[in-house]
Parts: sequence; structure tokens; C-alpha cells
Amino acid sequence: MTPTTDSLTFLGAAQTVTGSKFLLQIGERRILIDAGMFQGEKQWRLKNWEDFPVPADTISDVILTHAHMDHSGYLPALVKNGFAGPVWCTAGTRDLAAIVLRDAGFLAEREARDAAAGGWSKHNPPLPIYTPEDVERTIPLLTPVDFDREADLGDGIGVLFTRAGHILGSASVTVTTPLTSVLFSGDLGRHDHPVLRPRDIPPGAPVVLVESTYGDREHPEPVNLPHEDFADAVRRTVQRGGSVLVPAFAIDRTEVVLRTIAQLRADGRIPDIPVYVNSPMASAGLEVYKRAGGELHPDIDVGGFAKMSNVHIVRSAEESMALTSGRRREPHIVISSSGMVNGGRVLHHLERMLPDARNTIILTGYQGAGTRGRALLEGATQLKMHGQYVPVRAEIVADREFSVHADASDLMDWLRALDPPPRTVYVVHGEEEAAARLAGRIRGELGLLAVVPSYAERILLDAPGGEVAPAATSVPAAPVAAASVPAASAPAESVPAASLPVASADLEGATVNSDLTIRTRSAGEIVLEGTITIRLAAGKNPG
Repeated sequence: MTPTTDSLTFLGAAQTVTGSKFLLQIGERRILIDAGMFQGEKQWRLKNWEDFPVPADTISDVILTHAHMDHSGYLPALVKNGFAGPVWCTAGTRDLAAIVLRDAGFLAEREARDAAAGGWSKHNPPLPIYTPEDVERTIPLLTPVDFDREADLGDGIGVLFTRAGHILGSASVTVTTPLTSVLFSGDLGRHDHPVLRPRDIPPGAPVVLVESTYGDREHPEPVNLPHEDFADAVRRTVQRGGSVLVPAFAIDRTEVVLRTIAQLRADGRIPDIPVYVNSPMASAGLEVYKRAGGELHPDIDVGGFAKMSNVHIVRSAEESMALTSGRRREPHIVISSSGMVNGGRVLHHLERMLPDARNTIILTGYQGAGTRGRALLEGATQLKMHGQYVPVRAEIVADREFSVHADASDLMDWLRALDPPPRTVYVVHGEEEAAARLAGRIRGELGLLAVVPSYAERILLDAPGGEVAPAATSVPAAPVAAASVPAASAPAESVPAASLPVASADLEGATVNSDLTIRTRSAGEIVLEGTITIRLAAGKNPG
């Protein structure tokens, strides 16, 4: 492959905690790291329906860090639109992604059908973003690679998966090119994951992307007994004759919640009331975890969690409807997905349980902006579901000890351990404040260049001849007059240059960022290729 300037475009998880997608342009190859679905706020969810910035059939490979929807859920949409290349991932990610995507295809089709019947969609007819058939064409593309063994993608490109300790199969990914290497953290696990073995440290790279979901906070340490918020909420609820709903991510979180309930029961801290796991995806995920072996702590028996006395795995739609109908009057615990209360069977439980003040909803993980879980966390008095509003009278409790995302100190420890240290760190997969706080800490404590990229921003990696191309070089603002510059619809594609007339007035507070590269030189002429971004301070006007 002829050496050329490599580039990286941030097509998701940039100043948001969702929709992870990073496009590497390596020579003629386009490689997408993660293909996540945008969730949460409407401004991001709408991007799921937009045309992908580059044609799907021009992407040669996809690399998955792990199986969660915000990292893998857009894959069938790419396949629907022409992608047919390999999807590189670990064996655990392959097995879990098949479960996640099948569930997503089923839900997408059912929600479109329900919206048509209920008349609450603006579209006529409402259509799913992809179908179960698209999912079945996607699953055979999942190509497993062992941890710590580099896979050859051809053209001098390799990919290495290093254990990330977030969920089963989760990995940090190092992509090596003929000119450089880029490390993608994926979602990093805590140093003390309750079920999985700890994360490993990948080799360092000049360019590193690090997640920042909890980049502005530390996980709380139990003051007395672990998970006392959870235990106390269960005891209070049972005393007043109510039931507990635990919205939990189907993959990994359900296993952790079941392990916690087993421990609380064994210690006599909660009563032995019935527990119902009402999530087909969670049930299937439990089976994958049972077979995982080497990725789990040696003393963990996932199969034993589901075999506890008075634990019931709800398998059929009929059993689920019987449970959500409210016919079971005795106090009980329901574990159901999704964890941010965005869809799935948990919505039916929520509709029934929220109006009753005897009940309790226990949130067990991160609640993204724009989700129902975040609304409950912030004190919502009503929620809209299935076209109707439901009053919130149930008690809402958050047990923050369940999170398996690395907190700020974990993230800093991971970066500090990279050898060699990175030249540039791009802080991604976090809300704006969390990403900015982590970037500041990286600059202050590690002395590294840390940048929070924007959506659709494109940066250059190493230039031809081994020269370093500036990722986001700040240059003095040139005196220019106000001009309208058309936005690029495809950030990794060439777009016509806008004409900017020069004037004598300075742009107060302006910063010009460029990633220009010299392409050709001839007598009296130099051709530059790349982008220039001009940022103005709010309220500043030229002249």
C-alpha cells in the first residue's frame, strides 16, 4: 500500500456518551471502530436515521470494542446499506453481540408496529431502522480474534485486542498502520469488577482515545456495609407491601445484580422474597457468561446465581404478561432491561409500578441524558410511555455501587500506565462536562496534550515521511470578514473550499484550527489539502 496521510473522524461519542463510531482512513481503506447506536437525547437519536457520512459499502472493516448497543447496535443498519466486510471482535463480544442485535431487531420491528397501531408516530407508516433479517445477515460477519494476539487486516494494518474488564469480551483496541498506531480504550472496567478478571494494560500508542463516562467523578466507597442503599430500599418496600423494580442492562449488569442479591440474602440483610428476571436478552447473556470461564474471577459461579431459591427466569411472553399484569400481589423483585429504561419489557413493569407509592424503582447504573432513567433520577413527576403519561409516585433510589465503568481515577491510572505515553489523548464517550473535566486533569497531572473532539471532527495522524501532522493546530486568527461556509455533509470526504474575503478588521476572540497538509508543489504554487475551522467567542462580531 502506498503510504499516505492517515486520518481519524469522530462520528459518535464526541461530547456525548453514546453512538460510539470512529472512522479511520488508512490509504484507500476505511475502517470503522465501533458501530454504536445513538441513545438518549433526541438530537443524537435522530442521527441514527441520517445517511451515514460515507457510503456503507466503502467501509472495508468494522472493529468492535464490545457488545453494548451504543457500541454495536448500528451494525445491521450498515449491512442494510451495503456493508459486507468482516467485523473483528473477541469471542465474548461475538456471542453477546448476536444476542444484543437480535433483541434490537425484534424490538425495532415491534415498536414500529405498535407505533402504527397506537398512532403516536409522526411517520406513516412507521418503519424500523432495520429488521431481524438485516440482523441475521450481520451476525455471520462477526469474526472472533483472541485477546493479545494481533490480527492481520492486510495492507500493513493490524489490530490487537487487550482485556478491558467492562463486560465479557470487552477490549481496548490498538490499530497499527504502516505509519502509526492508534489506541481506542473502549469502555474500561473498574479495577475491582465484581465478576470479571481485572483489565490489562495495552501497549502505548502516539494517539489514544479514552472514554470519559465517569470522567468527572469517583465511585463512592461504602460507608458501612456494601450496597446498603439497595438493601435498605428492599426492606422498606417489603414493609409497606410493595415490590421492587430493578432496571438493569441485560449484559453484565444482570449478573452483577443477581450476585449482590445472593450476598444480601446470605447475610440476612434482605428477606427471601421472589426474584423475577424478565429479560430474554439477560437470560441469553447469563448462558454466555456461564461458558466464559477464563474471563471470570475464579470463585465466580454465574450459573449458581440463577439457581438461587425463589429466583425465576421469565422465558415466555405469556409469563411476562402475567407478571406485568399485577396478578402477583406479594412483594417481589423484578430485574428487567433496559438499564436506562429506554425500551424493552421494563417499560411494561414501569407503567404498572410507578403510580403506586408502595413500590420502589432502584437504578443501578449510569443514566444518560435524555433517558427515562435520567428523568427519574432528577425527580420527574411523570413519564411518557407508549404515547401516554404515567404519574411517578413510587420511590426512586439510585445505588451507584453497581457501575462497572472506570471512574476518573481508574481512567487516569490506565493512561498513566501506557508505555510509551501518548502524544495526543482524545477524550470521548462522555457528556461534555465529564469529558472536559477529564481532559483538564490529563493536562494538569500527566502533562499530555488532551483534546475533547467535536462530532464529525477529522484529525490527521502521521504525515508521509514520518512527519507529524498537527491534529488540531491553533494558529493566529487572520483578519477576515464574516463569511458563510457551507458545512460538509461527509466529514471524511473532500468538499469544495469556501471563499473567505480578507478584510482589515480582526475577529476578536477567534481561533483558527487547521489540519492542512502539503499535497503538491510546483513553480510558484503550493497546494494544501485538509480543513480549517474558525471558532468565534460567543457574542463577538467582526469590525
